[in-house]
Amino acid sequence: MNSLKNRRRAIAGTALVSLMAVNLSACFSQASSSTSLAYQQSLPDHQVNSPWFQQGQLELQNKMQHSVLKGSASKAKNVILFVGDGMGVSTVTAARILQGQIAGESGEENLLSFEQLPFSGFSKTYNVDQQTPDSAGTMTAMMTGVKTDAGILSVDEHANRSDCNSAQGRDLVSVLELSQLAGKATGIVTTARITHATPAASYAKSAERDWEDDSELSTEAKANGCIDIAQQFIAASPEINVTLGGGRKHFLAESLGGSRLDGKNLIQQWKSKNTQGQYIASREELLALDANNTTSLLGLFNNSHMDYSAEESAEPSLLEMTNTALSILKNEQQGFFLIVEAGRIDHGHHAGNAYNALHETIDLSDAVASALSQVDLSETLVIVTADHSHVMTFAGYPKRGNPILGKVVAAGEDSPTLAGDGLPYTTLSYMNGRGMHDLGGEGNADVVKKLATNVGRKDISNIDTETPGYHQEALVPRHSETHGGEDVGIYATGPGAQWLTGVNEQNMIFHVMALSLFGD
Repeated sequence: MNSLKNRRRAIAGTALVSLMAVNLSACFSQASSSTSLAYQQSLPDHQVNSPWFQQGQLELQNKMQHSVLKGSASKAKNVILFVGDGMGVSTVTAARILQGQIAGESGEENLLSFEQLPFSGFSKTYNVDQQTPDSAGTMTAMMTGVKTDAGILSVDEHANRSDCNSAQGRDLVSVLELSQLAGKATGIVTTARITHATPAASYAKSAERDWEDDSELSTEAKANGCIDIAQQFIAASPEINVTLGGGRKHFLAESLGGSRLDGKNLIQQWKSKNTQGQYIASREELLALDANNTTSLLGLFNNSHMDYSAEESAEPSLLEMTNTALSILKNEQQGFFLIVEAGRIDHGHHAGNAYNALHETIDLSDAVASALSQVDLSETLVIVTADHSHVMTFAGYPKRGNPILGKVVAAGEDSPTLAGDGLPYTTLSYMNGRGMHDLGGEGNADVVKKLATNVGRKDISNIDTETPGYHQEALVPRHSETHGGEDVGIYATGPGAQWLTGVNEQNMIFHVMALSLFGD
């Protein structure tokens, strides 16, 4: 697989001048069945000719003809894409109520920051090969305008998962890479590993999302020259101004406390490639940065994913990382493109732990609110969405103001409602997963992975279900709770936000961002 750096140079040599000059709005307004946009010159033919790509352009073209939306402002200097990993509609609703209840309200009347944005719609999240998707395929859709198979990062569906050779020549160019060609600053912020599926889809091309370092590459992948995701990040890093998250182990050899088998120290490689850059590993270093004198920043705050906010941790929060990234990126006069992922919403759900999933969603809401206060919304498109949902259900008939993490208590009652089996039950539960566990004040939801599956109905009469360590009941036994297949919300403001109303294919998000960033 060719290196990203060489490919970018080839792209830049042929397309940079025309990229910024085209009037995309005019192109879209033409009643033509074949829409040719200048930024497509920066994309490989198989990407432009993909039915998914063409469908996304046609969908946007049709929306722009709508009498209500026609003529709306769509030119943005900056784009911020917030992704709540696994943040389905039930998660948003429950987090909204929890945030309100923490503030002393009944909760139902509350709104998260992004729910107050003026435009909203839905995203259809299925992958090419799966009805219920994974994060690699969904983020690829948002980054490249092309849907692909589950488990694949920014290569099209003609590649077979885990088959390096099949992915040769099927790379897709992301909106982050297009932004770099346009002279914009770019950044990635995540509470997951920076090599994990959602952030990696913006810079890496891989037939397997799990190839995060060389120890995970298959024999076939090594034989055919596929490069692990961490190494791909290093190749791309001179053009990514800010990267903050976890995943340090994938950049270090085993002898240095990492998981690499090739003996490499990729953090040192990053420093060599970014001689004016700063590498940090602590919250103190992050907060001490002088943003006006920082043009390149890499922060790796955990060996793996960052800690849950429910844990006692010295790591920076999503809010703090977002603020730092914005303070650096805003210095670029040509504008910026920033991805912010609340990655641990997903992990809380996989562990069957609503407490962590909801608190991580509230953290995302706080980061969005802070970002909105720092940017000019007349020139900044802000999108908040999810890559997929989860199978957490919101059920029963609890009275208004009933603790969202508590047992169901009906209107007019003071005691928990009993089900047909004579046992109480919680408002929130899971269709599948590891089942009920009472771990008290334990803030790390992942410790449940070490315990036996405990699905089915349990007597929770004397259990405090509102503690960080309570894992809800589940019906179907699985080692890990699964994603959900329903649509997820899109919340947006700024130029181009209006095009995201209604029900959208997920890859439509790319086309809206491209129109907003590269139109006149």
